[in-house]
Amino acid sequence: MAQFTTANAVGTRDDLSDIITRIDPDETPVFSALKKETGNGVFVEWQVQELAAASATNHQNEGADASYATPTATTRLGNHMQISQKDAQVSGTLDAVDKAGRDRETAYQKVLKGLELRRDIEKYLHSDTARSSSDPRKTGTLSSWITNVSIASDETAFNAGVGTGTHVPSMDGTNRTMTLAMIDTAMQAAYSDGGQPNMLVVSPSKKASFSDLNSGSVSTNQINYTAPREAAIVGSVSLYLSDFGQLDVVIDRFASDDRVYLLDSDYASICTLPNRNFAVQDLAKTGDSEKFQIITEFALKVSAPKAHGAVYNLS
Repeated sequence: MAQFTTANAVGTRDDLSDIITRIDPDETPVFSALKKETGNGVFVEWQVQELAAASATNHQNEGADASYATPTATTRLGNHMQISQKDAQVSGTLDAVDKAGRDRETAYQKVLKGLELRRDIEKYLHSDTARSSSDPRKTGTLSSWITNVSIASDETAFNAGVGTGTHVPSMDGTNRTMTLAMIDTAMQAAYSDGGQPNMLVVSPSKKASFSDLNSGSVSTNQINYTAPREAAIVGSVSLYLSDFGQLDVVIDRFASDDRVYLLDSDYASICTLPNRNFAVQDLAKTGDSEKFQIITEFALKVSAPKAHGAVYNLS
């Protein structure tokens, strides 16, 4: 007698889970750490002020007239607003049918496109891009602003315009193996200029290299011997105590392997135009579909370029 099984039965339901698995990284450490501000023009400007150099010979004769030294003028800096966007078009049928893992496809796609846009901005901030007023406008990235650096001795034309958003490092020097001394050099330079970097932004491979550098360093691990616990091998470093301050070691999947950044999150921000900060815009309906775009118009504002540091030309 023939056996009746699911192989020849009609009407069995598919067991499709309502859980959609997504492991693509959506962390944006630099974008998330920077302050958020609002601007009102396509060219964001700010001023920096430097004090006169300290003098060890400031002793005056009794009754002497004032010398009326020329005051130090402010320096005007600026960066262009850049437009970035993501869009999608979803058919009316797809929105209407019963789907596993989500209700309306349009709403689901808006969430995904918002995450993708944040990732695009994070990756862009790590690129070497000078500000540009040409259409499409580009905002100058991190490397166009940072001047306190450790670089290869044969790196060319670094100082020409870097620190104003108009130029980026050539990155043509001989690559070097990262050392703590290189990080300390950049940290000391920023400290000497009044900065206090609090983030060491590294790529995954440079995070592993940094942990190796510190494998022989003294660490303070407090152990409670009265509480039973499993043994653990600590092979990672997430905090670096330098001679010039403390750095949180931040892994960024979008960071470049040829550098690390030392950022002071108090002196950098993302500036956006009003109603243009990840604004969801439903576009004109021209058929049986829903169309939308998520748009942001932003500029990187490095309010004190000398507060930050970088180590370039890493292998």
